[in-house]
Parts: sequence; C-alpha cells; structure tokens
Amino acid sequence: MTKNKKILIVEDEPSLRKALMIKLVEEGFAVLEAVNGADGLAVALREHPDMILLDIVMPVMDGMTMLAKLRGDPWGKDAKVIVLTNLSDTEKVSAAMTKGTFDYLVKADWKLEDVVRKVRERLGN
Repeated sequence: MTKNKKILIVEDEPSLRKALMIKLVEEGFAVLEAVNGADGLAVALREHPDMILLDIVMPVMDGMTMLAKLRGDPWGKDAKVIVLTNLSDTEKVSAAMTKGTFDYLVKADWKLEDVVRKVRERLGN
C-alpha cells in the first residue's frame, strides 16, 4: 500500500524533480524533495522517508557523499536508496551498490513508470 509511504527525491534538475514528484503523488506517495546532497541528507535524517531517490551529480554535496554520510547514521545505515543518474560509469555503479543501494538507474534508460515500479518493488507494494 502506497498511502503514507514517504519518498524523498534528491535531484538538482527542477524539471526532473517535479516530474518525479507529480508521478509519485499521483501514485499515492507522500513526496519530499531536496535540491542537493546536503539538503537531502538533512531531510532524510529528519523525516526518515521509506525510500530515497538519489541523484549522483549535484552541487553542494554529491550523491555519493550524501550516501556515505547517510550510511554513517544509525537510521540511515538501513535506509532504502535508489540511485538515479546520468552516469553509467561502472565504478560509480559498483561504489553505489557497495554502499547498499537497491537499484542504479541511468536517467536516459528509464521512464517515470519504471521508477514507480522499482519503488513499489523495493517497498514491497
């Protein structure tokens, strides 16, 4: 059941962040948003979302740094994270996976429906 499931979108590109937000709200999720890793980390640790959609390349603090800091927190060590990025670099994929992400989606390769499906799968919906 998606009702009351909180999804945090950490994405610096406004149009993509808004498109994801609209789609997830339409699907019944509560959505939080942040425009960089520093804001994303603060929101995640304060709100404890059920899932984090995390971009890698962002200003202020990148997604890999945010992920490392998140994993250092007692709550954050088990937070569910799906990485969304334009990078298809295998080193970044490997680094993200070793930090406990659930999926790594290259932005050019997916549609909004694919993201919703992955979120539902990972949340057991």
